[in-house]
Amino acid sequence: MKLSVLHGRRNGFALRAAATALTALVSVATFAGTAAAEPEKSPSVTSIEKDGRTWHLKVYSAAMGGDITVDVQRPVDESKPAPSLWLLNGLDGGYGTASWKARTNVLDWLSDKQVNVIQPIGGFATYYADWIKDDPKLGRNKWKTFFTEELPPVLDATLGSTGLNSLAGLSTSGTSVLQLAEAKPGLWKSVAAYSGCAQIADPAGQTFVKLSVNRGGGNTENMYGPDNDPRWAANDPVVNAEKLRGTNLYISSGSGIPVMEDVNWYLNNGGPETLALGMIIEGATNACSHNLKTKLDSLNIPATYQFTPVGTHYWPYWEQALHDSWPLLAQGMGLQP
Repeated sequence: MKLSVLHGRRNGFALRAAATALTALVSVATFAGTAAAEPEKSPSVTSIEKDGRTWHLKVYSAAMGGDITVDVQRPVDESKPAPSLWLLNGLDGGYGTASWKARTNVLDWLSDKQVNVIQPIGGFATYYADWIKDDPKLGRNKWKTFFTEELPPVLDATLGSTGLNSLAGLSTSGTSVLQLAEAKPGLWKSVAAYSGCAQIADPAGQTFVKLSVNRGGGNTENMYGPDNDPRWAANDPVVNAEKLRGTNLYISSGSGIPVMEDVNWYLNNGGPETLALGMIIEGATNACSHNLKTKLDSLNIPATYQFTPVGTHYWPYWEQALHDSWPLLAQGMGLQP
């Protein structure tokens, strides 16, 4: 029945007739319409493109309502089940050239190992978090749900994996890997955070997060709300450090003091301003990482720390950190280092 008809009739008979029709319509929808409704789509692999040992997966996320690209480097022996090492990229989410694949040789280094190397593509400037609102610039972000609930069973089924996982991240994702480990204890047996800022709920930590998200055009109020919103503390790895108990942890950071190689690289890739930024960011992550150590020590939670006396926010340091943390990551996957 059209609304214009209802508005045009004012007598009681018409209203009673409309009510009767509406009741019948609701009854039909309740008992018949449910069966005919489109079922909600479950997380699943929607396509696989194979390029040698690299599989480019499209994985549907119900939480985000679309396909997410996940690149997988398959193990040296694909005929046998293998564990999975998740490598998260930094601010650009793997979209551009600031990625493990483009800036390091870690994929070649891992190619002789019996491990699936998982590289999600996406999440630019999102900290791989579950945002409370869609962002006008960055869209819908439910990465925590995708990584902790939707993706793991899909990967296990598709790859025939052993179900053992380790997780590593750098810079912004150095924060994210700790948040994810706290959100789903035991999913990743070993977690390595390189040059990440573990504290996000205090003014200094919030400023660090805002600067990173703003670089992507996003608004952190759509992420965790205003500064006094309790969701900031609920997602702070230092505040929630007790949830890291039982996870093998590797925490590393440089001091922010550059060596000549750093200076030359920065001067050839942006100039003095980028050098200063690389020094400042690494110095800040160093302070955050030491604060995490203080909290973990107070809780008697063990971790492996690597605080170098030099080093800026720069890919060669993270590549070396992955090599150094490999024994711990391998242990979490049930492999010999």
